[in-house]
Amino acid sequence: MQIHVINPNTTASMTDKIGACANHVAAESTQIHVSQPDSGPVSIESHFDEAIGAVGVLEEVRRGEAMGMDAYVIACFGDPGLLAARELTRAPVIGIAEAGFHLATLISTRFSVVTTLTRTAIIAEHLLDQYGFRHHCRRVRATDLPVLELENPAGNAYQALLDECLRAKAEDGIGAIVLGCGGMADLTERLTHDLGMPVIEGVSAAVKLAESLVSLGLGTSKHGDLAFPRPKPFLGRFADWGE
Repeated sequence: MQIHVINPNTTASMTDKIGACANHVAAESTQIHVSQPDSGPVSIESHFDEAIGAVGVLEEVRRGEAMGMDAYVIACFGDPGLLAARELTRAPVIGIAEAGFHLATLISTRFSVVTTLTRTAIIAEHLLDQYGFRHHCRRVRATDLPVLELENPAGNAYQALLDECLRAKAEDGIGAIVLGCGGMADLTERLTHDLGMPVIEGVSAAVKLAESLVSLGLGTSKHGDLAFPRPKPFLGRFADWGE
């Protein structure tokens, strides 16, 4: 099967990291295609960034449809454009936040999320409500690290993240931690070792869920609100999206 993993931001080093993580967990028979939009924010840290990034996600899904992809992963913890992307394809489309929440509930009764900025913690709380996981999550914790600090090898991002995870372990009464940023994709094994408890990272979770859905022959339902969008003209820069 072919899974298209989309980094909604435009930072190539993060795209490479996400792709390496996806390939690490994918089955031997799975081909991972990783990409990022041609234009958009270098990191996604606000509702505005998400709105711009969502357009890039949809452009990448359209390209993936032309390539015959079997499933898609949206590798940003805000899951930007998730439902719109599902409208464009019969293939499964998995957001890494939703995937991380699901897997956390399968191995623990309560979990906490550790993310980057305080403002993105609020976005994660919105998703917990939307997906129905609020009662499973004890707390969404912010490190106040900018997303791109995760790309700085000389920085102190890992220690800041570890310290917040240790506080969550000690204070929240949880059994697992969900990492709240696609840029943390390479830190799961190290954090799991240092914390002594399960740490779930959404890119890996989403890839394995996508593989499961494809193997089961389950795709995005086209009955109801996720049916293909009704054909209509589009103007301006989106003229080629319409019919």
